Amino acid sequence: MTTAPAPDADLRFDDHFFDLLTGSFSRIVGRQLVENGRDASWLYNDAPFVVVAHNTDADPRFVYANRAAQGCFEYPWQDFTTLPSRLSAELPNRAERQQLLDEVTRHGFITGYRGIRVARSGRRFWMEDGVVWQLIGRDGNRYGQAATFSLWRDV
Repeated sequence: MTTAPAPDADLRFDDHFFDLLTGSFSRIVGRQLVENGRDASWLYNDAPFVVVAHNTDADPRFVYANRAAQGCFEYPWQDFTTLPSRLSAELPNRAERQQLLDEVTRHGFITGYRGIRVARSGRRFWMEDGVVWQLIGRDGNRYGQAATFSLWRDV
């Protein structure tokens, strides 16, 4: 990816964005996000783990949330991709979330993250064993941050 996605871009099945997600994960974290042969459609529709991404705005907005994320957070695509990512955490937990994101900015990624998040209904849940990483293209430009986790449970 050599340019930032358009603000209203539909990235669900976008091969370039899939390459940005999976390529940056591989280069920065050092392992694969998805098995070889998987594509953007599989990641969006069938992945059994959450993947979300936000952009680089001053108040970052989600630009991607696969179906697992939509189910976990209880937002449909159209609402998820207009949501400031800070709203995924309750107000008392936002400072801790921001410290995490600052650490990711400094170091490229973190693993083993655990935090309380909030769904649209107000249901609180633990996300566990999360990985958060910088979305950095092959061109060296930063396009945002992404997170994945496969374990979550209600508080």
